[in-house]
Amino acid sequence: MEEKYVRIARFLESCTSLMQCDYRMAGGKIREILRGIAASGELTALFTAVTKGFDYTAARRIYLRPASGGTHGTAYLPVARKDILAFVFCLLVEFDAGTMKLEEFLLRYFYVDGSYTAGFLIFTDRVVKPFRDIVADCFPEIRAGEHGEECGEREHEEGRQEAFAPAAALIEAERGRIAALDLGEEGRAASELIFAGLSQAAAEGDVALFSAVLAGYKYFLRYFGIGEQPALFSFAASL
Repeated sequence: MEEKYVRIARFLESCTSLMQCDYRMAGGKIREILRGIAASGELTALFTAVTKGFDYTAARRIYLRPASGGTHGTAYLPVARKDILAFVFCLLVEFDAGTMKLEEFLLRYFYVDGSYTAGFLIFTDRVVKPFRDIVADCFPEIRAGEHGEECGEREHEEGRQEAFAPAAALIEAERGRIAALDLGEEGRAASELIFAGLSQAAAEGDVALFSAVLAGYKYFLRYFGIGEQPALFSFAASL
């Protein structure tokens, strides 16, 4: 394997190592990931491209949402693959710089009964794993060598992601519409779970999951006596 691909493979291994480590070791693993990017011309070029023009401050307001009246919030990922790379990269830089403490972040956005370990497992599965896999998809030479993926499969995956490109704006519009209603704490929490599921399905290009979550959302709207917004359901029907 060419040296440039060896460096990329090491970077991917560092991401996997972060996913598998104890949260107390995460700081060193995150630094290793960032050093891996700096050591690779291909990765440096990739992250320079995806972060160009990316408004991280605005993205934080959109994808890191505090709970109304509470101390715990919810974290989401963007739908567009390049925005996922930019957003997670900026998060890792903040953790490494110490401007945001990982433990505080976990308790706020990945709270599981006050357990750092449980929150970290969810964080790495929902945030680090997609980040790693998207980078791997950007370098099919490595993926083909490791997993024997065919070009047709990659093209199919890219097609699914392209089909979901309009989803982010539709989901955000619907989230804003529901947030403006007085549904109580239970209704608000339920809606956030639904929107998180829709965003995750869209990010993964999973048509079946997206349709399943949307079916549940339809019952949610009926339960609270809220009218359906045609745009989101029309989009789902077009997939």
